[in-house]
Amino acid sequence: MEIQTFPSEIVFFDLETTVPNKTGQHFHILEFGAIIVCPRKLEELDSFSTLIQPKDISVVSLRSSRSDGITRAKVRDAPSFEDVAEKIYGLLHGRIWAGHNIRRFDCVRIKEAFAEIGKAAPEPSGIIDSLGLLSDKFGKRAGNMKMASLAAYFGLGVQKHRSLDDVRMNLEVLKHCATVLFLESTLPNQLEAQWQNPSKIMTRSRSNKQIAPRAMPYSKGGSLGKMTQNVKNILSKAQGNQALQNLIKHSHSLLR
Repeated sequence: MEIQTFPSEIVFFDLETTVPNKTGQHFHILEFGAIIVCPRKLEELDSFSTLIQPKDISVVSLRSSRSDGITRAKVRDAPSFEDVAEKIYGLLHGRIWAGHNIRRFDCVRIKEAFAEIGKAAPEPSGIIDSLGLLSDKFGKRAGNMKMASLAAYFGLGVQKHRSLDDVRMNLEVLKHCATVLFLESTLPNQLEAQWQNPSKIMTRSRSNKQIAPRAMPYSKGGSLGKMTQNVKNILSKAQGNQALQNLIKHSHSLLR
């Protein structure tokens, strides 16, 4: 059966897996989650998620350290990867793949899973790895580049480490980062004076409505003027990058 492709659509996806604790052990996919996103409006068009039962269910922990984590009992009656492989292939093949650290992890695990069942793996029309993208363009303002830290930085809640929740959080983090980069490139004179003196920035407390000083969590030792120029260069190069242009266009709409 021929699979229809959508090369301009973006599919954000995430895998939850077992974590090997011995040399020679493999990762086993326990959950797949994905959302299909319109690149023009960055709105969710469709979604899919499923728990997955590994061939050897004993590799799954009986208990999870997270309140809504994946346990052996949760995947006991879940479909195998082979049962959902056709659905996953249809979601991924021919679309732009997006996710956090997907180049080194999720993309590799997907290819391994399809190889294990003897079927051809889906191929992307492009890849947007938000870990590499934000490391290069946004920096470690949140302390590190973990999704949980980036989400906390923007007040987007706690990462649940469940596939569908995480991909939706990933998209929101990208929207917020794009807006910040847009502001810094648009208002360099106003922002430069403020960010060079973070201890003097005054913010309004939500609790008592009083004006109080608060240090801004930007990295030390950096020049915003230099960073702004770098952002301008990035935006200039974005003329040929449709995915990045769409993020910037969304930033414009947020500021109207």
